[in-house]
Amino acid sequence: MIESAMKKFKLSLTLFIVCVTTVTQAAEFNQALPGKSTLTFAYKQMGVPMEGKFGKFSARIAFDPSAINTAHARLEVDMSSIDTGYREGNDEVAGKLWFNTPAHPVAQFVSGSVKHLGGNRYETLGKLTLKGRTLDISAPFTFKQEGSVGIFDGVFTLKRLDYSVGEGLWADVGTVANEIRIVFHLEAFAALPVKK
Repeated sequence: MIESAMKKFKLSLTLFIVCVTTVTQAAEFNQALPGKSTLTFAYKQMGVPMEGKFGKFSARIAFDPSAINTAHARLEVDMSSIDTGYREGNDEVAGKLWFNTPAHPVAQFVSGSVKHLGGNRYETLGKLTLKGRTLDISAPFTFKQEGSVGIFDGVFTLKRLDYSVGEGLWADVGTVANEIRIVFHLEAFAALPVKK
């Protein structure tokens, strides 16, 4: 009798685990958590590594690991929220030769597709609009789930001169490097299971 009860318990436990796993795999992460997300950048000035960040940005995400072909994202960055680490730098990059923030207050990335690279690695292909120019970019990222929260971490490099960022005397890549490394950390809540 005890053996029969144990078998029923094990069967119930197995079914519970299967149900939980199914719900977890079918979760769509679609509610970005701004307070938990960060967007930073790194570059070299006169050969010296420099870093900065953007304080305000919004992200709209729809990501279900079990239905990767439906994944998409839209990221909008408030360019006036840039923090280069010092006030003079912030004022300089807001000017016409750099981001021309009054004319182009928002930078935008819209994903076109996401592909699975294996394991927890993915890559999103999309278009980045910066200072009025729109170009194709690819951004590799990793994804991990912690409870009902999905965590996305990625890095990609863009060339600032492709977007006319740093014109005139600032076009000299010996002064400020052409390559800018963008690092993003996004967290999103899984609101509801995906409807199949």
